[in-house]
Amino acid sequence: MELREFFSEEAVQLNLEGTTKDDVLKELIGLLGLDDKNEQMLFKMLKRRENLGSTGIGRGIAIPHCRSLVVSKLRVAFGRKKDGIDFKAMDGQPVHFFFLIVAPPLEVSNQYLPVLGKIAQFSKEPDLPDRLLALNTPVEFMKLLDEKGI
Repeated sequence: MELREFFSEEAVQLNLEGTTKDDVLKELIGLLGLDDKNEQMLFKMLKRRENLGSTGIGRGIAIPHCRSLVVSKLRVAFGRKKDGIDFKAMDGQPVHFFFLIVAPPLEVSNQYLPVLGKIAQFSKEPDLPDRLLALNTPVEFMKLLDEKGI
């Protein structure tokens, strides 16, 4: 299993506009192509998860994630905010890169935790923040995933 399998160019936004945690979460959710009701439900679930503790893991990276009935299979999205926002990250630094993971409550394939782990592993790559900042297109993001082979 490689991360590349779970991402699509349509779910990559390299110019997030939001200036708050809530705005960015809503933009990321919007990349999944859900209807309004499901978007609102998913937003509440992600907010609940963030209230337990920020998913900002440091190095400018956050991995908001939850399980929800609004999806029938694991879904992921990536967003970038060059200026960064206060996401209450562990290191106290602004967050620029957001990896959203949403999975159904019960998954036969049980990919939620492995994908979360792979994104965390990917996040530790020494050159990753610089490489993500340099991206110009979603295609380049997909190529970076391929190149890293995680």
